[in-house]
Amino acid sequence: MQYQNSLAFAKQMDAQDVLSHLRNQFHIPKDINGNEWLYFVGNSLGLQLKSTENYILQELKDWANLGVEGHFEAKRPWLNYHEFLTEKMAKIVGAKPIEVVVMNTLTTNLHLLMVSFYQPTKIKYKIVIESDAFPSDKYAVESQLKFHGFDVQEGLILWKPREGEDLLRMEDLEQIIENQGDKIAMLLIGGINYYTGQFLDLKRIAAIGHSKDCFVGIDLAHGVGNIQPNLHDSEVDFAAWCTYKYLNSGPGSLAGIFVHEKHSKNTALPRFSGWWNHNKKTRFNMRMPFDVIKGAEGWQLSNPPILSMAAILASLDLFDEVGMNALREKSEKLTGFFEFLIQQIQTDKIKIITPSNPKERGCQISIQIKDANKSLHQQLLAKNVITDWREPNVIRCAPVPMYNSFEDVFQMISILKELINES
Repeated sequence: MQYQNSLAFAKQMDAQDVLSHLRNQFHIPKDINGNEWLYFVGNSLGLQLKSTENYILQELKDWANLGVEGHFEAKRPWLNYHEFLTEKMAKIVGAKPIEVVVMNTLTTNLHLLMVSFYQPTKIKYKIVIESDAFPSDKYAVESQLKFHGFDVQEGLILWKPREGEDLLRMEDLEQIIENQGDKIAMLLIGGINYYTGQFLDLKRIAAIGHSKDCFVGIDLAHGVGNIQPNLHDSEVDFAAWCTYKYLNSGPGSLAGIFVHEKHSKNTALPRFSGWWNHNKKTRFNMRMPFDVIKGAEGWQLSNPPILSMAAILASLDLFDEVGMNALREKSEKLTGFFEFLIQQIQTDKIKIITPSNPKERGCQISIQIKDANKSLHQQLLAKNVITDWREPNVIRCAPVPMYNSFEDVFQMISILKELINES
C-alpha cells in the first residue's frame, strides 16, 4: 500500500475504513480537560466496551431478583454460563468448541496444563522457552522444574536471537531440538513475543517439537484477538491466554485454554481435579466417584465468576459480529502506516525491533530509542500519548483495529518526532 505522511491522508484512510464505527462503541479515556488520550496500550489493557455495563448489570439484576435460582432461571443461566463463550472464543483462536474453555487466569492455567503436559523423566525433563519470554512464563516453568526436583540451570533452555539481532530464528529452534530433543520434555513458547511483537509460526514450532516427542504449549496472551493462531490446524498440544488485552474484558479478567482434540478423550492424562471438571450429568450427585469431562472442559476446577464472564461475553459478541478477518486486514494497514511514519523521521535514534513483514507481527510495533530512558515515556504521557515502556529503552505501541484510528497513529508519531528532535 502507498502511504503518505500527512494528516489529510490519515483522515482519508479513516473515512474509507469500514470498521471506523467500532471506535464509538468504546469508552476512550480523557484528560481532566476532556481531551481524548491517544491510547496505544491495548496490548496491556484493552478499553471498555460501552455495552459491558449492561451485560454485567443484567447479571446483577438476576442475582438481586432470583438469588440462587439465577443458576437456572437467569436470562443467561449461570450454571452453564461458560458455554455462552465457547463457540465465539473458538472462532477467534481457530479451534473446535471441544478444544476451548474460559476459566481461571493465565499463569494459573499454564500450571494446570503443565500438570498434564509436563511429564519429565530422569532423562527427558528439559523445557524450552524464548530467552525474552514474558517473566511470568519464565517463573512458572522454573518453578515446575524445581517442583519436580530438577536444577533450573540444567533444565531450562533459552531460545535466543543471534548476537546483534532482535528476532528469533526458526532454524535455531530446530538446532536446539536436533541437539537436545532427547532430553527435552516440553516447549512453552509465546505465540507473539511480548517485547518485540514477533508472531511465530505455530505450526512449524509444533512440528519441530513433535519431531522429538516433546509436548508443545503456546502462551497467546499477546495473540488472542490480535492475530489468527489457527490452533487446531497448528497441532500444538495446548495453549493459554488472558482476555483483558485485545479481548477487552477488564483488568484481571478470566483467561482461556486450548487443549487439542487429539488429547480430548485421554482421561489418563494427569490433571488436578475439582467438581467442575466432573461429568455434568452427575456433578450434583455429591457421592459419585470422579468422572472427568472430555475436552478442554476437563481442565476446569471450580464454578466460574459470572460477572467477569459477562464482560468477556460483551466483547466476544462484538468480535463475532466483526470477524477476525476484517480486524486483521485493518491491523496490517494500521501497523503499516505506523511503520511508514516512523521511517520518515530523520534520525538514527530510532530502531523498530518488530518484524517488518505484517504476517510476522500483530498490531504491536516496538520502538527501540537510542540512549533513552523512561523520561521519554513520561513526556509522551504528558502529551496524552499512552504507550508502554519496557526496560531498557523500548516503547511498545499497539494501534488496535477495534478502536484506534489512522489519525491516532499520525498524531502519536508527530508528537514522538517532536520529542526526539528536541532531545
